[in-house]
Amino acid sequence: MDFQVVVLAGGTSEKLSPLVSKDVPKALLPVANRPVLSYVLDLLEASDLKDIIVVVEGQEAARLVGAWASNAYLDHLLVEVVAVPEDIGTAGALRAISKRLTANDVLVISGDLVTDVLPGAVAATHRRNGAAVTALLCSVPVSGPSDAASSGGKDKAKKPIRLNIVGLDITRQFLLHIVSGTDVEKDVRVYKQKIRAVGEMEIRSDLMDAHLYAFKRTTLQNILEEKEAYCSIRLEVLPYLVRSQLRSSSSGGEGTTVDETSDATVPSNSHLQCLSQHRILAPSAFKKDLLSTGGTYRCCVYIASKSKYCHRLDSIQAYCDINRDQVVGDASHLSGYSFSAQNNIIHPTSVLGSKTTIGPQCMLAEGSQLGDKCSVKRSCIGRHCRIGSNVKIVNSVVMNHVVIEDGCHIQGSVICNNVQLQERAILKDCQVGAGYIVTAGSEHKAESLSKKV
Repeated sequence: MDFQVVVLAGGTSEKLSPLVSKDVPKALLPVANRPVLSYVLDLLEASDLKDIIVVVEGQEAARLVGAWASNAYLDHLLVEVVAVPEDIGTAGALRAISKRLTANDVLVISGDLVTDVLPGAVAATHRRNGAAVTALLCSVPVSGPSDAASSGGKDKAKKPIRLNIVGLDITRQFLLHIVSGTDVEKDVRVYKQKIRAVGEMEIRSDLMDAHLYAFKRTTLQNILEEKEAYCSIRLEVLPYLVRSQLRSSSSGGEGTTVDETSDATVPSNSHLQCLSQHRILAPSAFKKDLLSTGGTYRCCVYIASKSKYCHRLDSIQAYCDINRDQVVGDASHLSGYSFSAQNNIIHPTSVLGSKTTIGPQCMLAEGSQLGDKCSVKRSCIGRHCRIGSNVKIVNSVVMNHVVIEDGCHIQGSVICNNVQLQERAILKDCQVGAGYIVTAGSEHKAESLSKKV
């Protein structure tokens, strides 16, 4: 297909502290006991996209990701891991490796994306439309525990999150307007001249930018070179292209934008339900000629069906949501595991004590041991953990090489590698960083616990 793929895998995101560390960069965070990056790479392989550059922030993080990828995909994919400086943003990361891009088109995908939408479908749409950029839009995921009563009651119930407000043409092929970041909470301003130019615009708040883009290589490289201050694809590069596609020679010559002296305002907040029901602005007929022939750039979309799973691991809550979905819910087919008749996965090398129960929607990885009278519900336990007797684990993620002593209770929490919970420790809605020791008999609620640097 003559596509190069760039996977932006990040480094050690502060938003995921204390889950990420110098030993476990974001790309290697376990989701259902697999590195999150593996979901993207498997998806690319399924689309026969095998020329892949994985961009990682920081030399040490890149070394760890490279060592894992070379072992896991040695006979499957051509994966080149490239280190870039930290905190230069997604556009900065692309700019740093721009000279490595030689194919006609480039597929850029976030390494924290967990989805079953095939990137090849986006690439095919991009080629078919001859677009400068094609963005994947998916239904906005819900966020929160699957069982509200088990982790804090009504305030913790699953709820939709608002990520983007997008404007589409009536054929839903062209991206005419996009609002991201903090601006989604403000009134939506759409310039009247823009509406007159395209005829009709459908405004939607039920779709999110999934951070999977197909770019025409020369267009991408030109923007990265000309707009040296741009740091973000989502907040700067994509909106710039969307604005530029409505440039018209009739409004003042080549390279001049349409008149933007007046606007139509759609209030946010109370009217978002109306927006999510596809409010149509302007009654006139859609002027397709402008987008198909007159624009400087053509910005297209691939809208995934509502049945598709699409979530980004960009926060601690998202990490919990995705792990829940991989084991319990909508994305269990993505994990690649075969569930037992009891709807759980217990590795044959694990050891269970007397009267210990591993409930449905649980995963227990290789080499882990549990003592007597333990109870595990809706949780994922990693490799080579040592768990004592009378331990209860509910709605939680326990990573690798964790020691949990007798009588501990863990609910709604994430426990990182090499943590030790001393006897009778109680955790509720906590995150515990790698190597931390939770002292005997202590109780913690809604805390982030990590070793002092």
